Amino acid sequence: MIKVTIADDHQLVVDGISTLLENSKLVKVIDKVYNGVELIRSLSVLLPDIVLMDIDMPVMNGIEAMQEIRKRFPELKVIILTMHEERQLIKKFDDLGVKGFILKNTDHHELILAITRVAEGKNYYSAALTLNLLSSSRTNTMHTGSLDSKKALLTDREIEILKLIAEGLSNKEIGEKLFISHRTVDTHRTNLMNKLEVTNIAGLIRYAIKHGFVH
Repeated sequence: MIKVTIADDHQLVVDGISTLLENSKLVKVIDKVYNGVELIRSLSVLLPDIVLMDIDMPVMNGIEAMQEIRKRFPELKVIILTMHEERQLIKKFDDLGVKGFILKNTDHHELILAITRVAEGKNYYSAALTLNLLSSSRTNTMHTGSLDSKKALLTDREIEILKLIAEGLSNKEIGEKLFISHRTVDTHRTNLMNKLEVTNIAGLIRYAIKHGFVH
């Protein structure tokens, strides 16, 4: 049996994936957690073969959690559960050692296939995700102008904080680095989301990578 821990902040998603895996003779869900901090705590007690992890989690997001996993559990295999299809974001996680990417609307058979492939030491990319990335790569140049116009709206401080967010630092860590309160960091993050018209940390990270603020 392949032991799996699921990390996602949406109860319905966690329960739905767990239900999909319940009847499998190959996979056993050993824990379900709802943010990155809970995940790291769980891994210290119940080390699975594979983690199925969302990107947009509160308290500690997917990038922060992945950085901690690489430090503490370097051999652990991670599959990202995502609705995001941007090449830059996937490359960021690939550089951190993620072994698989599947869309949240994948079916039961592909989910099991991804888990078994990764458990065997292979990488796995959702078929739908691969096709969408190939398609989007042909149309990215059509949107460059509107994205660059948003860049002009950012202050130097906001750009500084955007870079640190994309590097995986928490509000507290950014505050300590810049000698400002975590509440001030949170205000800047909210302003960044409004100016860049994104709704979550993943959106900020995608923008930062796409525009060369981080690599």
